[in-house]
Amino acid sequence: MSRLEKRFADLKAEGRAALVTFVTAGDPGFEASLEILKGLPAAGADVIELGMPFTDPMADGVAIQLATLRALDAGQTLAKTLDMVQAFRETDTTTPLVLMGYYNPIHRFGVEAFVTQAREVGVDGLIIVDLPPEHDAELATPAQAAGIDFIRLTTPTTDDSRLPRVLERSSGFVYYVSVAGVTGAGSATTEHVTAAIARLRRHTTLPISVGFGIRTPEQAAAIARLADGVVVGSALVDKIAKASGPTQAVNDVLGLCSELAEGVRGARKPA
Repeated sequence: MSRLEKRFADLKAEGRAALVTFVTAGDPGFEASLEILKGLPAAGADVIELGMPFTDPMADGVAIQLATLRALDAGQTLAKTLDMVQAFRETDTTTPLVLMGYYNPIHRFGVEAFVTQAREVGVDGLIIVDLPPEHDAELATPAQAAGIDFIRLTTPTTDDSRLPRVLERSSGFVYYVSVAGVTGAGSATTEHVTAAIARLRRHTTLPISVGFGIRTPEQAAAIARLADGVVVGSALVDKIAKASGPTQAVNDVLGLCSELAEGVRGARKPA
């Protein structure tokens, strides 16, 4: 059983959803970013998505675009992101960690080298937003062969004829993008999310995590009553953007994570 499978199974047994947090590797700099990464589990993160900085983050809103620029300006590379995962694993061998981003940096790094190093340092899954299932042979197939889950994004516009193809080779969990648009967009209604999850469950038995537009503990709790996971990214990244320096960035991100975790953990699912 992979770390992702075990974490979602354990949380299901507890009757609650996972808090899935996103931060960009290297934002606001390597050391502060690593401190944030290492602090997230104790602050209540159940699963961590770590963004791989890329110069053209087309699916991301302003907050994460700016986070990517801060990271790149600070010298973050894909090799350093893998180093960061390795450093994280020196003290945490249980929290699932997923790398999220775009295919171009991986292609330039070399797929075989990337998959080998990702497995060695302890990456549990990949979310590659611009690589559809028609191109599974590029990365999904070798990653899964190495024991790394490949997590698919589904959206409000992914219709029932497309869903089976999208979910066919998915593993780990399904990431439901609850609103059309880029990261940081407005949140969906609970009625919309309820209907979307019911539709997805007709096509998959994988855990379903819902993201985009979730910023407060109250919003996180509302989604936690419906989904298997609650994804929060832009709200955490905004804390870094507004901080006066690295120390405040670390404290503010971990503080918000704790508040979000309280909301998620207080939202028990019906027995």
